[in-house]
Amino acid sequence: MSQPPTQKNRANLRDVAREAGVSVATVSRVLNSPALVQEATRKRVQQTIEELGFVRSAAARAINSGRTQILGALVPTLDNDIFAITLNAMENRLVELGFSLVVATTDEDPEKETRKAKELLDNGVEGLVLTGKSHTDALYQMLERRYVPAVVISCFDTEYRLPTIGYDNHKAAALAYQHLTSCGHEDVVIIHGPTEYNDRTQARLDAIAELQGGQIRRAVETELSVTGGAQAVRNLLDQGSDCDALLCLSDVMAFGALNELNRAGKSVPENLSVMGIQDLPAAAETYPRLTTVHLPVQQMGMQAAEGIADWVVHQERPRPIEVQSTLVKRETVANRW
Repeated sequence: MSQPPTQKNRANLRDVAREAGVSVATVSRVLNSPALVQEATRKRVQQTIEELGFVRSAAARAINSGRTQILGALVPTLDNDIFAITLNAMENRLVELGFSLVVATTDEDPEKETRKAKELLDNGVEGLVLTGKSHTDALYQMLERRYVPAVVISCFDTEYRLPTIGYDNHKAAALAYQHLTSCGHEDVVIIHGPTEYNDRTQARLDAIAELQGGQIRRAVETELSVTGGAQAVRNLLDQGSDCDALLCLSDVMAFGALNELNRAGKSVPENLSVMGIQDLPAAAETYPRLTTVHLPVQQMGMQAAEGIADWVVHQERPRPIEVQSTLVKRETVANRW
């Protein structure tokens, strides 16, 4: 048998067929429908494939099967660990299911998201995972026109036009706020990120407004980052705020708030309680350790992977799935009773 082709002259179907003494059609059947090929012939072709180092390209596989086995995910950013953790769980499960994952970031910009979605679909992505419920009409129309399976993560809503697989942001915020009030906190400042195009943050604010009689009493909007949380606390201290607790609607802002309070010599929770939402891994390592609400994003990522993959393979729309948020009591919330 001849030497395997070099990297510059990679083996193709014809090389395999010639070396195995079969037709190109037989090699194709071994690759796509091996049960239709006699065992002796199948083994000879498979051995030749291994010896020549033949690797079928994704383009060729798509042509032969009509499938690319590639899915896309659109997330606001990769700077926030919550999305990195979600995507890691999603990708690991998709690999087990025989799919690859391509990720694009949107910066919470619906127009940018629509452009990125079109690029992914134009490049053969078979289904999409979207984040949240704020999307353009153009995106919805594109999904419907192309019959593209799409699921939504980071929220749960049984009435939404696409299947949602995620946590209930309204419940998560209510759980956090009610924990603070149950510990005797009466003057709670809400620190949150921008609400434009972010339905997750808005849902959390709506929950707190309901619990405060229809309108949030005290809130500070800031950048959704550690820096944003620190800046919000600096502003509150400069104003001489006398609140007794801070509820940060994201752990990353709570990290910044804790850092700034420590710099200002404010003792947590003796002088001021601090609470977050997400339960990122670093929440258990802050000083003091952050009390927060756990959002099961790994579970969400795995179930989103299973839902979109099953829809692509079996053409069965998945049902909405809620992953439950839970309270995690640590050291940053004092009992004022």
